[in-house]
Amino acid sequence: MKTRTLGSSGLEVSALGLGCMGLSSAYGPATDNSEAINLIRGAFDLGVTLFDTAEAYGPFANETVVGEALAPIRDGVVIATKFGFDIDLQTGARSGGLNSRPDHIRAVVEAMLKRLRTDRIDLLYQHRVDPDVPMEDVAGAVKDLVAAGKVGHFGLSEASLESISRAHAVQPVTALQNEYSLWSRDVETNGALALCEDLGIGFVPFSPLGAGFLTGKIDADTELAPGDFRSISPRFSAEARAANMAVVDLLKRTATDKGATPAQIALAWLLARKPWIVPIPGTTKLHRLQENLGSAEVDLSPEDIAAIDAAAARIDIQGARLPEAVLAQTNR
Repeated sequence: MKTRTLGSSGLEVSALGLGCMGLSSAYGPATDNSEAINLIRGAFDLGVTLFDTAEAYGPFANETVVGEALAPIRDGVVIATKFGFDIDLQTGARSGGLNSRPDHIRAVVEAMLKRLRTDRIDLLYQHRVDPDVPMEDVAGAVKDLVAAGKVGHFGLSEASLESISRAHAVQPVTALQNEYSLWSRDVETNGALALCEDLGIGFVPFSPLGAGFLTGKIDADTELAPGDFRSISPRFSAEARAANMAVVDLLKRTATDKGATPAQIALAWLLARKPWIVPIPGTTKLHRLQENLGSAEVDLSPEDIAAIDAAAARIDIQGARLPEAVLAQTNR
């Protein structure tokens, strides 16, 4: 597996990481722990070194299984996790709100270290910006944790340009994690990518396969299970899926020309945008993991990228990328 460095931080990771969320939440019933552990360790065997989790995934269950899976190979991997939601540290009950008070951050990190079976968190993200806590206080709390050796690097997710700049002035931001794919491209026009380049911040796209849609395995007739967030996401309504098949058709045409799969083209397109972009596709199946990692070997020329971009510009993606309540907690 090829490697990349997240911005100017010096944090070197595999060109693609593994988003672990779907093993425990968001897409329906959790994967059996033994199967999840086998998948995570299988990813490491295939060269993946960046593993992404969060306290909110479960809550807590995902960090626990990631910690168990990576414990025997801890020194060979980079563990990224996230704080920021108001979650009771004893019960896992969620209030529905946010909580980035410094005292809460410190308590959350202590709990994370235990669940992850480690003495340090390599990359700690603020999962969502808390409007009630000054960003300087959040970054200052993380700075103290870095000084204490409990955290290696600081990251932000779904943060505005102002939030990124204010945080970076206190504690250098190593990575920004926002949604980014061929059908969610606002980071190209809202200044997020440009700011990352200016400040030397790496970019970690989540949902790089459009929550599975860009793989070509989902269409307007696909039944989404109860508990799958896509069942309440505007972009996954039957009507939106029917309209959005145009982007899948584009990927399929390119995949045929390149002897690849639509998923591989979608990921290769992201990898070609900037050398400090590290997508984190998720999966529960080893053969899909192998397919995703194969994207690092797909060669898209500047002419290929231009052709994809020109065709994509003629497609009007239908539906908001996330449910309204989820978008309300973003800071972009």
